Amino acid sequence: MGHIAPPRLNSPVTTLSGVGTRIAARLQHLGIHTVQDLLFHLPRRYIDRTRLHAIGSLQMGQEALIQGQIELTQLQFGKRRSLLCRISDGSGALMLRFFYFSRSQQNKLAQGMHIQCWGQVRRVGNKLEMIHPEYQLIDNYDQGQLEQTLTPVYPATEGLSQNKFRKLTEQAMDVFRRDSSELPELVPETLLTEANLPGLVDALSYVHRPPPDAEIDALLLGHHPCQQRLAFEELLAQHLSLRCLRERVHKYPAPPLQDSGKLICKFKQQLPFDLTRAQSTVIKDLQEDMNKGVPMLRLIQGDVGSGKTVVATIAALQAIAAGYQVAFMAPTELLAEQHYLNLRQWLGPLEIPVKLLTGKMGRVERESVLANIATTVPQFVVGTHALFQETVRFSRLGLVIIDEQHRFGVHQRLALLEKAGEIHPHQLIMTATPIPRTLAMTLFADLDISVIDELPPGRQAIKTIAISNQKRQEVIDRIAVACRQGRQVYWVCTLIEESDSLQCQAASDTCEQLANMLPDLSVGLIHGRMKSTDKARIMTDFKGGKIDLLVATTVIEVGVDVANASLMVIENSERLGLSQLHQLRGRVGRGKHQSDCVLMYQSPLSNPAQTRLETLRRSNDGFEIAQKDMDLRGPGDLLGTRQTGLPALRIADLARDAHLIPQIRKTADLLLNAHPGHVQSLIKRWMADWLLFAQV
Repeated sequence: MGHIAPPRLNSPVTTLSGVGTRIAARLQHLGIHTVQDLLFHLPRRYIDRTRLHAIGSLQMGQEALIQGQIELTQLQFGKRRSLLCRISDGSGALMLRFFYFSRSQQNKLAQGMHIQCWGQVRRVGNKLEMIHPEYQLIDNYDQGQLEQTLTPVYPATEGLSQNKFRKLTEQAMDVFRRDSSELPELVPETLLTEANLPGLVDALSYVHRPPPDAEIDALLLGHHPCQQRLAFEELLAQHLSLRCLRERVHKYPAPPLQDSGKLICKFKQQLPFDLTRAQSTVIKDLQEDMNKGVPMLRLIQGDVGSGKTVVATIAALQAIAAGYQVAFMAPTELLAEQHYLNLRQWLGPLEIPVKLLTGKMGRVERESVLANIATTVPQFVVGTHALFQETVRFSRLGLVIIDEQHRFGVHQRLALLEKAGEIHPHQLIMTATPIPRTLAMTLFADLDISVIDELPPGRQAIKTIAISNQKRQEVIDRIAVACRQGRQVYWVCTLIEESDSLQCQAASDTCEQLANMLPDLSVGLIHGRMKSTDKARIMTDFKGGKIDLLVATTVIEVGVDVANASLMVIENSERLGLSQLHQLRGRVGRGKHQSDCVLMYQSPLSNPAQTRLETLRRSNDGFEIAQKDMDLRGPGDLLGTRQTGLPALRIADLARDAHLIPQIRKTADLLLNAHPGHVQSLIKRWMADWLLFAQV
C-alpha cells in the first residue's frame, strides 16, 4: 500500500480525518473547500467556562456557567409537557426547563443532587430560567470541572456540531503548525509594527485556541490584538475587492451622455419648487460623470424627503435627451408603482414615454412592455427585480438608477450592467439610509459618493412622541381632530412574527376596529399581499384625499409621498429598528403643515427599546440616527451581506472596528502601488467565493 501524503493547506477538506462527501458538502455551504479555508473560518464568539457565576448575580440574556443543588424536580403539563428543576447555590435560585427528556434523565435529576450548567438566562415573570442547558451532575460543589481556556464558537450549518468544528479546526491547525510557510504574510511588516498588531501565524493560533493565560475580557469583546489583526486583514481584503471591481468596470466603454440641457431646463420650469443648493451640487457631479466615456458609478446619500428622486429624474433626462433608455429599479412593487405614477405626471408634459415592469403583471401587458424596451425609443422604464430577468433586453440602455441601495447588493448591480451588452450603462444608486462617511468609503469603495445634506425650504421638523398602548384612546381622539382639520393620517401595524399573512391579518383587524371607532372617517387598508392594482387604487385614493386614515403594514416604509398626511401612528414601535422607524416617520412632514409622529409601545420597554424611542423623539437627523442604530445593533442588519451583496464578515465588525478604516485605506493604496501581487492573494484568501461572480 502506497504512502499517503499528509494534507497541506491547499488540500481539499476531504483529506482530513472524518470528512467524507456528506460533511464536505455541508462545509461547502459555508465556503469551506480547502484546509486553509478552515483556518479562516474563525470563531464568531467564545464561551467562558473558565469561571463560575453566582446565580444571584445573573442578568437576563447572559450566558453563564453556574453550579448548585437541585431543590425540586417536577413535570409540568400544559400546551407542552416539560421537566422543571429548581436549583440554588445560596445566592439565588434558577429553574432549568427541558422539553425533550427521558425517564432516565428525569430520575437522575433528583432532589439533593449537585449540578453544573451552562446556558443562556431568560426571565419568566420574576423568575430566572435556562432552557435545555448543557449540564453535568457532580458529587459535591468541589468537583465541578472548569475549563482552562475559552471555548470557541464557530459559524455553523445544519448537520455540523460545534464539537465537529473544533476537531476539524484542530486538524487544520496541525497542518498549519507543520508548515506555516504556505501562508505568507501579505500585509507589510512595517504597517503591522506601526499599528502594534501581531503577525498572521500568531493571530490565527491565538484566536482558534486561546491559551490558558488569555485575556478573556478582551477576547469576549473582540478587542484582543490578535482579533484586531485578522479583522484588519479581512476589511482590507473587502476594500481591495471593491476597488478592483471598480477598476474592472471602468475598463468598459460607456456612452457619453451629452445634451444641450433644453429638456432639463423645461423640466425645472414646470416644477412647483426650486432645487436646493445640495441638489444642484449633486446634479453637477452626475452630469460631469455622464459626460465621460466610462461608466458612472455614483451613490447618492440623502435623508428622507431630501429630494433624491428629482435629482435622479434630471440625470435620466440627460440620458433620454442623448437618445438612450433609462432603467429605474425599486425594491418593492408599491414603490415602483409610486415612482411610475409620479414620473408619468412629471414627464407627461415633456412627451417622454414611461413604462412599468413588475413581476405580477399579466402576460399580454408584460410582453407589450418587453417589446417596447427592445426598440431604440428613448424611454424611462420603472421596475422591481423583474428588470433582472433573462427575458428583459434593453436596446439602448444608457443609465441605471437603483433606489434604496440597502435593499440590493453588488450581485444585482452587476446583473443590470450586463443587460446592455458591450456598452455598459452609467449607474446611479440612491439610499435614504445614511451611512457614516468613513464606513461608506469602505463599504462602497467601488462607488463615488455624493450627499444631499439639506431638506427643501419650508419643511418643518416632525414632532415625535412615545406613548404607551394603554393610552390608545387618546391617540384615536387625536386622529379625529387631525382629520377634522382636513389632514390625513397613517396608522402602521407591526408584528414581531415574520409571517406576511399574520402581519396582513393584524392590519385588517386594526382597520376594522378603527373604522368602527371613527365612523365619520374614511378608513383604507394597504398591505403587501394585495394585488398591484388594488394597492395602486388605494394609494391614488389616499393621495386624492378620498381616504382620511390609511392603515398599513411596513410596506409603506419607503417612497410613499402624500403632502397632506401630517400624522403618523406606529403601533408596537418598540419592535422596529431605528432606521426603519425613521423611514416610516418620513412619510409625513412633506407638506407645509406641522407634522407629528406617535410611537405607540407595549410596556414594559427593554433598555434598547427605550434608547431607540428616545433617540427618535430627540432627533430628526438621519445620519445621527443611523450612527445610533449601528451602535445599538451593530452594522449587520444595516450593512450586512443581504444589503451589500458582500460575504458576511468572519471576524471583523464594522461598528467595533471603524477605527481601523483610515489605516485600511492607506494600506490599500500602498499595496496597489507597491505590492500589486499581494492584492489578488489577499482577496482570494478572504473572499474566494465572492470573486467568482465579481468577474465583470
